[in-house]
Amino acid sequence: MAAVNSGGSEEISQPAKHQEVGHKSLLQSDALYQYILETSVYPREPAPMKELREVTAKHPWNLMTTSADEGQFLNLLLKLINAKNTMEIGVYTGYSLLSTALALPDDGKILALDINRQNYEIGLPIIEKAGVAHKIDFREGPALPVLDLMIEDEKFHGSFDFIFVDADKDNYLNYHKRLIDLVKIGGVIGYDNTLWNGSLVAPPDAPLRKYVRYYRDFVLELNKALAVDPRVEICQLPVGDGITLCRRIS
Repeated sequence: MAAVNSGGSEEISQPAKHQEVGHKSLLQSDALYQYILETSVYPREPAPMKELREVTAKHPWNLMTTSADEGQFLNLLLKLINAKNTMEIGVYTGYSLLSTALALPDDGKILALDINRQNYEIGLPIIEKAGVAHKIDFREGPALPVLDLMIEDEKFHGSFDFIFVDADKDNYLNYHKRLIDLVKIGGVIGYDNTLWNGSLVAPPDAPLRKYVRYYRDFVLELNKALAVDPRVEICQLPVGDGITLCRRIS
């Protein structure tokens, strides 16, 4: 990014390298994002979440983790809506899962679905040490078959206060078709990565990483569908890599 000095010529200022491994902020200034983290996120981050964030930073797939500012946001949101029965699709090492578990009352429950238990077990000792593992029902495997079984059983209809989705983007619409019946009226579904590295407004010939380009069309399709879905009120927030909140109204 070029900065103009007082003499009218241009001097090139190099953006500061961000200190959080795998960060996904959409802010143009890394320094501003670092300010947010150091001023309001890190000072309030519970010790178990800090420990899990630091452990996850050493994992080769650390880009998959939820950012610290989004973890803080989810924790506060769950308290604001008094969530008690929740679901998370896509767990990885469990940073957002731990944020949720810490926010729920002692008898709160989280149905956690992920295809890789090995990653979840990286964070499990920290979750256990935090005293919230009893709130989590982890199930390994694809989420859609589990959701289909729940759809068949009416006792699960409208039973979830909050559902967080951070998984395979090519199935987001398939998830939405099922989750809309499982979340209660007045409940919230949160879809992560809905601004997808800022790539949604990139020109067709923009140099994008292969996985970013591959999933971009699925994210665009989801955003268009949510924008016209009369069953939900939505708010798309530039937190982390973008999160869209859907409040079910019918």
